Amino acid sequence: MGRKVTVAVSTLNQWALDFEGNTVRILQSILEAKDMGASYRTGPELEVCGYSCEDHFREPDTFLHSWEVLLEVMMSPVCENMLVDVGMPVMHRNVAYNCRVAFFNRQILLIRPKMAMCDDGNYRESRWFTAWTKALQTEEHVLPRMMAQHTDQQTVPFGDAVIATRDTCLGYEICEELWNVRSKHIEMSLAGVELIVNSSGSYMELRKAHITSDLIRNASFKAGGAYLFSNLRGCDGQRVYFNGCSAIALNGEILARSQQFALQDVEVTLATIDLEEIRAYRVSLRSRCMAAASAAEYPRIYCDFEMSTHSDIFKTSTPPLKLPVHTPEEEIALGPACWLWDYLRRSGQGGFFLPLSGGVDSSSSATIVHSMCRQIVQAVQLGDAQVLHDIRQILADSDYTPDNAAGLCNRLLVTCYMGSVNSSKETRRRAAQLANQLGSYHIEISIDSAVNALLSIFNTVTGLTPRFWTQGGCARQNLALQNMQSRIRMVLAYIFAQLMLWVRNRPGGLLVLGSANVDESLRGYLTKYDCSSADINPIGGISKMDLRRFLTYAKDKFNLPVLESIIDAPPTAELEPLQENGELQQTDEQDMGMTYAELSQYGRLRKQSFCGPYSMFCHLVATWKGDLSPKEVAEKVKHFFRCYAINRHKMTVLTPSVHAESYSPDDNRFDHRPFLYRPNWSWQFKAIDDEVEKLQPIYTPSSPQLRPSSEDLLLSTQRSSHLDDSKHSSPLSSASASASIDVGISTAAVPLPGAAAPGGLSKKPSGYSKVHVNVLGKIKDRTGIPV
Repeated sequence: MGRKVTVAVSTLNQWALDFEGNTVRILQSILEAKDMGASYRTGPELEVCGYSCEDHFREPDTFLHSWEVLLEVMMSPVCENMLVDVGMPVMHRNVAYNCRVAFFNRQILLIRPKMAMCDDGNYRESRWFTAWTKALQTEEHVLPRMMAQHTDQQTVPFGDAVIATRDTCLGYEICEELWNVRSKHIEMSLAGVELIVNSSGSYMELRKAHITSDLIRNASFKAGGAYLFSNLRGCDGQRVYFNGCSAIALNGEILARSQQFALQDVEVTLATIDLEEIRAYRVSLRSRCMAAASAAEYPRIYCDFEMSTHSDIFKTSTPPLKLPVHTPEEEIALGPACWLWDYLRRSGQGGFFLPLSGGVDSSSSATIVHSMCRQIVQAVQLGDAQVLHDIRQILADSDYTPDNAAGLCNRLLVTCYMGSVNSSKETRRRAAQLANQLGSYHIEISIDSAVNALLSIFNTVTGLTPRFWTQGGCARQNLALQNMQSRIRMVLAYIFAQLMLWVRNRPGGLLVLGSANVDESLRGYLTKYDCSSADINPIGGISKMDLRRFLTYAKDKFNLPVLESIIDAPPTAELEPLQENGELQQTDEQDMGMTYAELSQYGRLRKQSFCGPYSMFCHLVATWKGDLSPKEVAEKVKHFFRCYAINRHKMTVLTPSVHAESYSPDDNRFDHRPFLYRPNWSWQFKAIDDEVEKLQPIYTPSSPQLRPSSEDLLLSTQRSSHLDDSKHSSPLSSASASASIDVGISTAAVPLPGAAAPGGLSKKPSGYSKVHVNVLGKIKDRTGIPV
C-alpha cells in the first residue's frame, strides 16, 4: 500500500441558480483534477446551486434542480474511480440543510450537513438552513426516486460521520465550522481523521485575506494532519466578491493556494501529501495522544478505495509555500475590478457609463474599470477562451481580440464631464486628461440649460426664483439649487447610458457607475437620487483614505500621472458659485464639518466596535485627549450622530456596491438599523453632557495622562450631585433635550480647523460654532433633510 495521496481543491466562479453553468464548471474542475493526478476532489460551499440563492432556498425547485445536477455529475464518466464531494442544499425530514454530498463510482457515501450556521456580516444562513445538532450521529436519508433509480440506493447515511478509505480517513467541516469556537476538526483529528475538508463561501474584505490562511494553518498545526479548503471566487449575484484563496495545509504549513483575484472561472489547486508525515507529526505530540486515547468514536463510512498508489515512492511531496500577500491598494485594484467583470458579462450590457468629475471618487471608479480591462487583456493573452468569448459577446464583435487595456477601455467605458457655471477649469482639465490616459471614450456636456429650464418652470408656477446664499438666498434655496444640479446629472447619465451605444453603432446599453465612497454614505453626504444613484458602484464599500492611497498606487502601476494632481486637489462638489477669482467657494470637508479621517474613525467605532454616542465619546475623549477638550470631543461626536440620524434614510436606496469595508453602512443586509431616528439623541447626548461636566474642570490640554486624582474625582462627584441626575430623571425635562442643530449655509455650516469663518470671525481649534434650536425647527443640510 502506498503512502502518498494527491488531493485537489477547486475554486469556482459560480452563479446563483445557473444550474447549467454551475454543472459545467463542476465537471471541468473534476476533469482537471483527474488529469493532474488527483484521487480526490472537493469544491466550494453550495457550488451546485450557487451560494447566494437566498430566499430561493425556500423553493422546492431549488432542491429538485440541485438533485438533478448531482445526478448528472455522478453519472458522468469523468468521475469514475475518483472520490468526489459537492455542495448543495438537501431537505431531510422536512428540514433544509446546507450539505456536502460525497460519492464514489455512482454511489453516494455520505450526506454531511453543516453543523454551525454563519449569521455575521453579510451572512444570513439561519434564515434558510438549520444546523445539524446531533453530534456523532447519522440517520438514513431517503433518496429522491430519480436518484434511487440510477444508484440502486434507497437510503444513504445523513449526519455527522467521516469517510474511511483503505489507506486514510477524511472528515468534513463546512465554512463557519472552521471559525467556530468549537471547531469540529479537533474532535475529528483526535478520532483519527487525517484529511479535514472544508467547503466555504468566504468573501473579500480589505486587509482580511490573511485570516483564512491563518485559520487553516493553525488548524493543521494544532491538530496535525492535512486541511483542504475550497472557496468560491467572484460575484455570484450579490454585493460580495468571494475571494478564492482555496488552500491545502499540512502540519501547520500551507502547501498550495489558489489566486485571490482572477477572471478564471475554474482553478484547481493540487498537493501531494505523505500520510506518514501526518502520523509522525501527531504521534510526537504527547498531550494530543493522551487526549486522542479517550476521544469519542466517529461513525465511519467505509469506501473500498485507495487514494494512494502502490508505486508512489518516486512521487514528490508538495513543499511548503511562501504565501503572496496583496496590499490594500492591490486589493482595491483587483477585487472590485473582478466583481465589475462578473456583473458586466452576466448582465448582458455593453459596457459602462461614468460621470467623471475629475475628483478622487469618480477617478477611482474609472481607474478600477481600467484595471478590469488590464486583467481581461492579460487573461486573453494567457489563453483563457472563456474570457475571450465573453468580451466578444459584450462588444458584439466575434472577431475582436483585445491586445491593450486603453483600446479595450475605449470600447467598454464612456466617461462624461457634466460641467456647469459652477465648475472650475481645473476639474474639467483633470477629467479630460485622466480619460485620455485611461483610454475611455470621453464627452463633455453642460447642464446649465437644463438647470435654467427647471428654474423657469418653478418661476412660472410660483413667481419666485431661488438664489444661492452668496447671492442673498437662504439656506433652503441654497440647498435646493445644489440638489437640482445633482439630480439633473443623474437623469442625464441614464439618458446617455441608454443611447451612447446607439450613437456608436453598437447594440445594447451601458451600465451606469456610481462613485459615492463608504464614508460619504455613512455621513449622508450625498443627494438622494443624484449621481450616487446608479446601477452599481465599484467604490461604495471603500473609504476615502483608502481611495487616495489606491490612486497613489495606480499612478505608478498603471502609468497615470494625472492622478497626482487629482489626489492633491481638495474634494469639492462644485455645486455653489465660484469666487470672483475663479477659486472654489465650497469643499467637501468644510461642508461636512468633519474630515474624512475623522469620518473613517467614526465609522469603525460605530460598526466594528458597536459604539453608540456615549461609548464613542468615551473612546474618543481618550484617543484625542492631546488635541481636544472633552467638550470639543462631545461636540464632534454629537455632530456626527445628528448628521447620521437625519441622513440614514438615504441608505435605503444606496446603489449596490461590492462589499469591501467592515464598517459599511449598506442598509440592504450588512448594516441593519432604523432609517428614521430621533435626531437629537436626547437621552444619549445627556449622558455625554454629564460626563463632560465631570471631565472638563480637570482637563489639561496636551496632557499625557488624563487620569484624575482621587481628590479630583471626589470634587467632581460633589459638583455633579447638585445637577439633575440623568439616571433618574428624564432627559426630556432637561435643557439638553433641545438638539444642537447646525444652522448655516451648507451641510454643517462649520469651517474646519484653521479655516476662516464667514464674516471674518475666527473660530476655536475645534472648528465648531453651534446654535441650539429645537429639533422640530428647520434643519438645514446640503444633502436634503426633511424640515
